[in-house]
Amino acid sequence: MSQAFSSTSIRRAVLSMAYAGSTVHVGCAFSIVEILAVLYRNHLRYPDNDPRGPGRDYLILSKGHGVMAQYGCLAEKGWVTRAALDNYFGDGTPLKGLSDAHVPGCEVTAGSLGHGLPVGVGMALAAQLAGTDQRCYAIVGDGEMNEGTMWEALLFAAHRKLDNLTVIVDENGFQAMGTTAEVMGLGSLREKFAAFGFEAVDVDGHDEAALDSALWALRGNRDGRPKAIIARTVKGKGVSFMEHANEWHYTRLNPDTYAAALAELEQA
Repeated sequence: MSQAFSSTSIRRAVLSMAYAGSTVHVGCAFSIVEILAVLYRNHLRYPDNDPRGPGRDYLILSKGHGVMAQYGCLAEKGWVTRAALDNYFGDGTPLKGLSDAHVPGCEVTAGSLGHGLPVGVGMALAAQLAGTDQRCYAIVGDGEMNEGTMWEALLFAAHRKLDNLTVIVDENGFQAMGTTAEVMGLGSLREKFAAFGFEAVDVDGHDEAALDSALWALRGNRDGRPKAIIARTVKGKGVSFMEHANEWHYTRLNPDTYAAALAELEQA
């Protein structure tokens, strides 16, 4: 496996940013690390390494509060400086706590949940109408699937036969104030996506080989159905005291927890 976009290096970057900025959303960034690593390593195309290039693929981080994981990848692409990561949430930083379209590589301004996916559907439609081979990948949260705009966007995508769209659900079982089962039970998301006209599969969201295989298989099936991967993930994945612990949605690192978390990643 290539060392580019390694899960450990991305998680280190997330911890460094969260500690430097005394900010939150570590757990929800950790759950999408492998998804982002596989996409940036093997699937997203950026001609001339240009994050604004007209022929690029699109990555929509609809769950914009997980953006620290994406910033770690953008730094590896050379689009965000290490100094910007070190100054996260500091004076003059270009990096916000939510996805911001002004940052090269971030396609949408997201944070108000339910907004990013509809934008991604529009981008996929534009590529279809223009006759390009561009693809759009939208990473959404399972809690975000509570929003009505998500289901409207899915219906539209199926209606327009946007088989250049792949929606990846970060199914970590939590949202800000509790489990998804407690707040609003979602049932089988794979079955729901299939009922809405998608080709949908379930995958272990931390198994990079399985993610890669699913992405290639779906990409090769241009049958008119938009695609969906329900990625079963662990909120806080990679640090034992953060895993399945929803308090790490809003808990800030202190010197002790920062050191302990880094030590665990060093042993990974």
